[in-house]
Amino acid sequence: MASSINPNNIDTAYPVAGQDNDSQGFRDNFTNIKTNFTYSKSEIQDLQSKVILKSALSGTTLDNDMAGALVTSMKVTDLRETRVPKGTLSGSVDLDISEGPFQTLTTSGSVTLSFSNWPAAANHSKLRLQLTVANISHTLTLPAAVSLGTDGITGINSNIITFPETGTYDFEFTTNDGGSTINVVDLNRSKENIRYNSEDLAASAAASLDVTASYFDTATAETATLAAGVAGQVKVFAMTTDGGDMVITVANAGWKASGSGTITFGDIGDGCTLMYLNSKWVCIGNNGCTFA
Repeated sequence: MASSINPNNIDTAYPVAGQDNDSQGFRDNFTNIKTNFTYSKSEIQDLQSKVILKSALSGTTLDNDMAGALVTSMKVTDLRETRVPKGTLSGSVDLDISEGPFQTLTTSGSVTLSFSNWPAAANHSKLRLQLTVANISHTLTLPAAVSLGTDGITGINSNIITFPETGTYDFEFTTNDGGSTINVVDLNRSKENIRYNSEDLAASAAASLDVTASYFDTATAETATLAAGVAGQVKVFAMTTDGGDMVITVANAGWKASGSGTITFGDIGDGCTLMYLNSKWVCIGNNGCTFA
């Protein structure tokens, strides 16, 4: 801003020593000094209310709220984000974007998320949630506005995420229309892992949705489970050693009118390929397995 203070309107040579001086000169100087003090006060107060401060001014509380003001061509180092610990919760949990961009939550039961205070439309905003799942029975339900990126989320069905194991999961939510449409990204589990990796499926275990293929070597009769997948996801099962039947209980079985179904592997070499279509696991290839 341009300052209104004028240091040139003060006659520094007045009064003149050794002679009578007109009192008007004193009055002019005093008036101009007072005017400049008035400008100074106004401009300092304006700065106090608008500038970014390293620490609070005396008698005030630090508040560097930019209120959406534009900042351009800025170079930063050692940038930090506020961590907001939500605690251990279940049920309805609201994530207030104005509290901070990184929030943590531990489940004590299934959680249904909501969001509040997204910036207005035409502003891109994001929130990262670090979720610690304490029990695989705990699910995470996303609001209906989360409609983009869901096809890349392992274990999601109708915006409800089922987790294959306990642990910590990171999700990033972004929007540019004030939260009407939200994109979600799973930051821990990539699509590449879903497509190309395999696992040795243990007895009584849940088949991982993070890998394409699950094989098993049975020593006796064994069981396992497969949770709901994501649209277009492929899952392959194969018996590589036969020490007893393997029976896998499959959620949303496409060969059933509704609910779960089973696949029985009775001999070495038995295998099948499933694809998750229209919220069901559908068999698209079978070698020796029995479906029920």
